[in-house]
Amino acid sequence: MADYSRQVRTILKKNGCAFVRQGKGDHEIWYSPIVKSHFTVDGKIIKKGTANGTLICAGIKERV
Repeated sequence: MADYSRQVRTILKKNGCAFVRQGKGDHEIWYSPIVKSHFTVDGKIIKKGTANGTLICAGIKERV
């Protein structure tokens, strides 16, 4: 089973996104300066669609 968590976080940091705080369960709250909004990141991303959906929420065009 693939784990895209590290790859997604690397892409987020490379594009200027910042970790804000822990959310409920294993989720994290991040801030994107691209869309000027907060969004959630799952603690363990095992589906490619979820990984790409997170990047879309952050306003990042790059995909995994």
